[in-house]
Amino acid sequence: MTTYNELAGLRVNYLGSDPTLNTSNEGQVWYNSTSGTLKSLVQLKAWSSASNLPAATRFLAGAGTQTAGLAFGGFTTANTAATNEYSGYTWAAGGNLGTARRYLAGAGLQTAGLAIGGFTTANTNATEEYDGSAWTAGGNMGTTRSELAGCGLQTAGLAFGGNTPPYSNATEEYDGSAWTAGGSLGTARAELAGAGIQTAGLAIGGEAASAVTAATEEYNGSTWTAGGNLNTARDGLAGAGIQTAGLVFGGNLNPGNTAVTEQYDGTSWNTVPSMSTARRALGGAGIAPAGLGFGGYTTAATAATEEFNSTIFSPATGAWASGGNLTTARGSLAGAGTQTAGLAFGGLLPPSTAATEEYNGSTWGPGGNLGTARYTLAGTGTQTAALAFGGYITANSNATEEYDGAAWTAGGNLGTAKYGLAGAGTQTAGLAIGGGTYIPGPGTTNKAETEKYDGTSWTSTGNLNTARRFLGGSGTQTAALAFGGQSNPGTTGATESFNGSTWTSVNSMNTAKLDLAGGGTTIATIAFGGGTTPFTPTNLTELWDGTSWASAPPMTTARTRIAGAGTQTTGLGFGGLIPPTSAATEEWTGTPSTGTASTLTTS
Repeated sequence: MTTYNELAGLRVNYLGSDPTLNTSNEGQVWYNSTSGTLKSLVQLKAWSSASNLPAATRFLAGAGTQTAGLAFGGFTTANTAATNEYSGYTWAAGGNLGTARRYLAGAGLQTAGLAIGGFTTANTNATEEYDGSAWTAGGNMGTTRSELAGCGLQTAGLAFGGNTPPYSNATEEYDGSAWTAGGSLGTARAELAGAGIQTAGLAIGGEAASAVTAATEEYNGSTWTAGGNLNTARDGLAGAGIQTAGLVFGGNLNPGNTAVTEQYDGTSWNTVPSMSTARRALGGAGIAPAGLGFGGYTTAATAATEEFNSTIFSPATGAWASGGNLTTARGSLAGAGTQTAGLAFGGLLPPSTAATEEYNGSTWGPGGNLGTARYTLAGTGTQTAALAFGGYITANSNATEEYDGAAWTAGGNLGTAKYGLAGAGTQTAGLAIGGGTYIPGPGTTNKAETEKYDGTSWTSTGNLNTARRFLGGSGTQTAALAFGGQSNPGTTGATESFNGSTWTSVNSMNTAKLDLAGGGTTIATIAFGGGTTPFTPTNLTELWDGTSWASAPPMTTARTRIAGAGTQTTGLGFGGLIPPTSAATEEWTGTPSTGTASTLTTS
């Protein structure tokens, strides 16, 4: 029999504990003599959808990190001066550039950004500096150009390449007030990507001599030298990272857009999982293990944002513990809030109830009653700013109510009265997902409709691919997840990801369930409870990592028609139907993916 030593040229190490893990351990195998397990390490690399930019924009620039990103300039229907700041969750408007422009370069951080060159009605050499709220004029470049690349910091920036025309090989270094000439690129080019710092930069790809190039060059603070070529030659790509750990994504193959992503180790490029949306002329920010791509051009300008994560991976896990019981046992209720500030409202005793209860992390207390008693409704938001919508009374309901921490008041009605729907988002940016309508005689029709709430009224947005009711939801109005439910003809584990306008089918749950609950984000959701059939309760828990579902420790009490709140690391499950109706509350304490070794087999 072939041994591991013969295959890999190495013996399996016997260790009393797992080693300190980093990327150099990837693929290695060892035997943990304490736990009696054979282990290996794998690294997860994947893109996941995030909140859209406020406007579809191409030819824009980026700076900052994945959790503090900056997008500025570009072209919508005309050159734009818009600046948007990314929190790792959503985009918010920042101060406008002094000069609207496209084909510019970016550098620096969200609170200390640099906008360089670009095209207004002609090429410009203008530089602007951002302080986290406003742009001010900086020193002009020596070379007027567009389609250039940048990297570094606001006080130590680097600009290189571009279109003067013709293609430029000029490099300039910025000291926070003025530009000075640096060493010339070996290959003059435009629409290239940049990464790194002023004394250790990367120039990647682009268009040279009217053709896309795979060339990479490394800068040492004075001269450029050849580095390893890209596997996929392209222009209009975006970059992130440093010289010894770079990341590039998207671009134009000429012809055709690409979603291809590559990582650089200081010597060579390695192809890793592609973006969800192939595009060119996009913006980029971040580092190689945590990149951010936004905007660009597909067949039209796009607002899509994606996050790249490359992590040493073991599945997230955790455990359930008993919390304080609800005062009123009930099923088919809704929930909102967090583990230490939860909200339970509505449901079926029977009959239907308007009761609201507030959780403080240990006990439930009374809150203000709903205006309309109902069950199989949806909820979202926080304990002091919640949203309740839809459900069933004696007929399908389109009623919406807003909670302020003390009382519910009427909001704008849903466009379609329905029950068994899911919710996501906040009180002023909510999402109503799927559901069903019941009409005596014909029976129930599952709905694929999605509606979004702006704090006043609901409007229709993209339909689910799988129409269903009794499903779970998580995330925000512009980055949501829908999972499980009752479809036609039966229970489903179908999972879909929403980018603010379109639902995309992704990997299904391990167990098809309906009447389940959950919470979290599009890259970290927990789903729990529910039923494999309408009256077959489960205690199953699954965790979503942005790519797939993994089974996790089950709840203590199996139940269907349960409600939930919280996140993948601090979840809350309450109420439901065992039968009979349940008042049980359980708290989930989760551990996110870490560098713990994945177990291959047990000896």
